[in-house]
Amino acid sequence: MKKILSLFIIMVTMVGLLAACGSDEKASGDGGMKLAEDGKFTFASSGEFKPFSVTDGEGKMSGFDIDVAEAVAKEMGLEPNQKKFKFASIVEGVKSGRFDAAVASHTINEDRLKHVDFSTPYYYSGPQIFVRPDSDVEKLADLDGLEIAVSKGSTYAKTAEEVTDNIVLYDSDVTALEALANGRHDAVITDFITGKEAIGAGLEIEGKELLGRSEQAIAIAQDNDELLEKVNEALETLRENGTLKEISEKYFGEDITVKPE
Repeated sequence: MKKILSLFIIMVTMVGLLAACGSDEKASGDGGMKLAEDGKFTFASSGEFKPFSVTDGEGKMSGFDIDVAEAVAKEMGLEPNQKKFKFASIVEGVKSGRFDAAVASHTINEDRLKHVDFSTPYYYSGPQIFVRPDSDVEKLADLDGLEIAVSKGSTYAKTAEEVTDNIVLYDSDVTALEALANGRHDAVITDFITGKEAIGAGLEIEGKELLGRSEQAIAIAQDNDELLEKVNEALETLRENGTLKEISEKYFGEDITVKPE
């Protein structure tokens, strides 16, 4: 009787351990990755940063960032699950686990690295000053004390703070550029590709000093090492097989996914 009871206890214990292991595996997501939804790559973007992400009348996003995110998801064997969110709050959403990642043209910088990890860069760009055609501004020093508009949560506000305290924040870089073209503010600092696209769309603005180069990458929660590794592997494959180049040329007519010499 004692032997039977002992065997029963052992069997119950083993079943419990197996169940616990199964629960842990599910909690950690697919293949060790922590995912907001099983089988899906849930990524956030603003939908207000044409041509990187733009929202149609039905609320669906498209653009360079979106195509990259969907290609990464496919390479990882996951279903892409896009979420539109205000740019200034996206990093916090990734940090809290609301999203698996941000594919939203985030520049890698020290402040953001305190809260999230970044993948290898998927494109390279840089900030530029944009003004109206009648402006005398040529470089950053010329904006001393003037009014500069930037997007909320971007890295451009810090650049503007070097020369002025008069900074206006917008939810979207495109909206800021439209306001500039309509006579508001003295300048906008934004990504040079965004400004180039706005000019091509007919906005009467001009690009002036280019304020350096930046690396844009996918943001992932700091405790999700497995997902970061898989995203990096996917980006490397997409870079090697030409997919990133193809997506870039689709939207910009050139390859912005290669690091400048």
